[in-house]
Amino acid sequence: MVRGIRPFVEGRRAIDFKGCPTHCRPISILPPCADVFHKIQNQVVTTVGRMGKRIVLEFSNRLSLVIEPRMTGLVLMSHPPDTTHLRFELKFSGRRQFNSIWFWDRRGLGTVRLFDPDQRENALGKTRLGPDALEITEAQWRERLGRTRRAIKTALLDQKLVAGIGNIYASEILHRARIDPQRCADSLNSNELKRLAVAVRSVLELAIELEGSTLGDGTYRNALNKPGQYQNEHRVYMRDGEQCTTCNRATILRMVQTQRSTFHCSYCQKWSGWLIE
Repeated sequence: MVRGIRPFVEGRRAIDFKGCPTHCRPISILPPCADVFHKIQNQVVTTVGRMGKRIVLEFSNRLSLVIEPRMTGLVLMSHPPDTTHLRFELKFSGRRQFNSIWFWDRRGLGTVRLFDPDQRENALGKTRLGPDALEITEAQWRERLGRTRRAIKTALLDQKLVAGIGNIYASEILHRARIDPQRCADSLNSNELKRLAVAVRSVLELAIELEGSTLGDGTYRNALNKPGQYQNEHRVYMRDGEQCTTCNRATILRMVQTQRSTFHCSYCQKWSGWLIE
């Protein structure tokens, strides 16, 4: 989403921020829309960035608008899938191809926060969010995973441990790293940690390039309301019952870990219980 909106937003002056009328479950916007409007009116968006799975718009007065889409939220420059689930519009001055950001959220789980620098540090600083998944070092992986006995799949979803990995990508990462998702995080050996670090970067970088995964329900769309393409690269996610295309020896299995679906290959990700460096 960040890469999709950045070219159309950076350097633009905000002239309006308003909630959209809806009968759906309201999302959390703090402070209220009227206060957000007064604080960012006529301010220029200096940068569009990301903190974990959040989109961050930084303004010339040093305030940051932080949008957390969660499961079904979309940040759009183009026409939304429908108007029923629109939540807010951020409008910019001038006449260009796209003059507004729209936030669309079918389930109403997303959040929007306007922070000053101190508030942002308190809410999303190093004590709240782990290192970014695309920047974390192998040494940090070792240190952070070495202090938890949770299943590795569960640990990867903990944004305080590492920021930016979602459920789809956790399954894909562990498959490419050939790691059983049920393994205790602190049991990974050096070779496995190296494979994990490589898999995280390769999966996430390609997912960003292909603008995410649009599944069968079509909910996820990119900033221009077009489907992502990374679903075409899935090796295990939502492929339970199919033959694994990596090994061609086993079928993909599905299980539930901490109320989230996990997909894996019992052959590629088999763990004998022995730790061999």
